Amino acid sequence: MTTVELSGKVALITGASRGIGYGIAEALLARGDRVCITGRNEDALKEAVETLGADRVIGVAGKAHDEDHQAVAVERTLEAFGRVDFLVNNAGTNPVFGPIADLDLNVARKVFETNVVSALGFAQKTWHAWQKENGGAIVNITSVAGLSASPFIGAYGVSKAAMDNLTLQLAHEYAPRVRVNSIAPAVVKTKFAQALYEGREEEAAAAYPLGRLGMPSDIGGAAAFLTSAQADWITGQTLVVDGGIFLKAGNS
Repeated sequence: MTTVELSGKVALITGASRGIGYGIAEALLARGDRVCITGRNEDALKEAVETLGADRVIGVAGKAHDEDHQAVAVERTLEAFGRVDFLVNNAGTNPVFGPIADLDLNVARKVFETNVVSALGFAQKTWHAWQKENGGAIVNITSVAGLSASPFIGAYGVSKAAMDNLTLQLAHEYAPRVRVNSIAPAVVKTKFAQALYEGREEEAAAAYPLGRLGMPSDIGGAAAFLTSAQADWITGQTLVVDGGIFLKAGNS
């Protein structure tokens, strides 16, 4: 990595061995932050740490919904860097594609456990370990799927709507010490979203007024803004980063 002046700030980013989380890590590192990234796959996490720069990045492997993992991630961040100013809740899952009327309730529980309860767990632990006394910011990565009906990914959409409301609750409770906001992306070119555009990217991109799908760097830029001093008077908001797709809502 190019040498940059350290900002003195530290971020914990969940689900960041690839995709959107990785893009957010790149953006925060570029401005001088130090970062802890988490992910389920230890090998992928190690590779990401080496690529991002092991001098300013650590990785903690584990499942986002595991409370022990949450505690260890916060502890390791404090041990390595002495603080945890920013939390980015990016870890998520969408293991099913089909009508919500036929959804296995055990699958629904898994979606909520990973997407919503884990975000709350990390927010609680970060708050008590550092932010309550020292301040900071939280960014929850939600989705445009949580802002309207989402055919065939209904459980995912409902969980992301719950995350947006969790953002409101945390923003209210954590003020004025900690600002809490959401970013709601449309389709971003990641392995997670590959099924939504693979083999038909040009067709999928044509639906967007800005003429392309999102990139992890698009979300990274938004997260960097929301955790910066320029966003010091913004809390409890959902920033939609969608290439303009909602401009076409309801139109052919």
